[in-house]
Amino acid sequence: MQKLEVTALNEMQVAAREAIAKNDEVLLLSPTGSGKTLAFLLPLTLQLDTQITEVQLLILAPSRELALQIETVIRTMGTGYKVNAVYGGQHFSKDKTNLKHRPAILVGTPGRVADHLRRETFPVRKIKTLVIDEFDKALEIGFEKEMKAIVWTLKYCRKTILTSATYGVQLPDFLPMRKAVTLNYLEEKSEALTLKKIISPTKDKLETLGKTLHHLGNDLGIVFCNYKESIRRISDYLTEQNIPHGCYYGGLEQKDRERALIKFRNGTHRLILATDLASRGLDIPEIKFIIHYHLPINAEAFTHRNGRTARMNATGAAYVLSWAEERLPHFLPELKEELLEKTIELEAPEWTTLFLSGGRKDKISKGDIVGLFIKQGQLDKSELGVIEIKQDCAFVGVAATKANSIIALLDNVRLKKKKIRIREI
Repeated sequence: MQKLEVTALNEMQVAAREAIAKNDEVLLLSPTGSGKTLAFLLPLTLQLDTQITEVQLLILAPSRELALQIETVIRTMGTGYKVNAVYGGQHFSKDKTNLKHRPAILVGTPGRVADHLRRETFPVRKIKTLVIDEFDKALEIGFEKEMKAIVWTLKYCRKTILTSATYGVQLPDFLPMRKAVTLNYLEEKSEALTLKKIISPTKDKLETLGKTLHHLGNDLGIVFCNYKESIRRISDYLTEQNIPHGCYYGGLEQKDRERALIKFRNGTHRLILATDLASRGLDIPEIKFIIHYHLPINAEAFTHRNGRTARMNATGAAYVLSWAEERLPHFLPELKEELLEKTIELEAPEWTTLFLSGGRKDKISKGDIVGLFIKQGQLDKSELGVIEIKQDCAFVGVAATKANSIIALLDNVRLKKKKIRIREI
């Protein structure tokens, strides 16, 4: 709890912890950003057996990003149990090497996990618990066949936990949920979320988007689009306007998507352009606004996009950007118009992201990086931001004014017996 900087559990997390501890079938319905990951991990990690040296807990996630997010939460919890994440896009041989020393907790996407089970990379006899996080999303993007195969293979599994941020999704027959306890925290958005529309006088909304961003100022935000081609066009326009931003959509390389999120989390970018791929299941900071550059395709998409802001107890705003002659879909509520009356100068980002060529496999920890950057890099603590350590590299947020001096001082130095390279991304 302390390592996660969580001072107290919310109502949903308390109820989920108790229900999962006492029941073998639990369906947890709660909004994106409400803390579902911690809600199921707290009771399930307590049920692991330290004497067992095989996989005991299997967690499925619909995307690589969510799998990595769950892995990070588990590592940050400091449970003492080994955890690995497996997903498409990395070499299968790398997975096999990591899984030779069995993790107690395995997190993965359904496709990659099903592949491991077909090849019998690890035994399933000791897997007593299965979690399918955002199970409806996994079904939506076509993982039903893989999940069915996984459930059939886990003959010794006794506990199944499903989570979702959507109400009313029908459970498929292959899921062993006949007497499930359902926890439903999918209440309507409160007054914490402000919904408004912004009218573009022209069908091409680029210029109006630019004015909107200057109107909203320097808060964190997401601009949602329906097409990756539109994101590229908007990105070119924002670059011309000197508005820093990141991009996140399915056509990007996995590495580029991950780095876009890292730079968003550490403040290098305050704005991200995204498709609905970013509407749920991602570890991103609390944001103040979202903009629907394109109208959402249905009510569910509208809800999930809006769920990225006004999370937990925070406030936020969602703006529908529409052409003056554009007909709004029936599922949108009546929206008051936001007039773009003020213009705020957009500040340069305070933080820069540095890539460091060493990670967990090199036994490098956050403490090692903090020590290196403060002692040899001559940084003040206030000039060192978010640190994220991956298997073979790390990303460090530093004050933008100090990036060049850090690279000059630390590139090619040794850390934990490894000569590391440092560069800006």
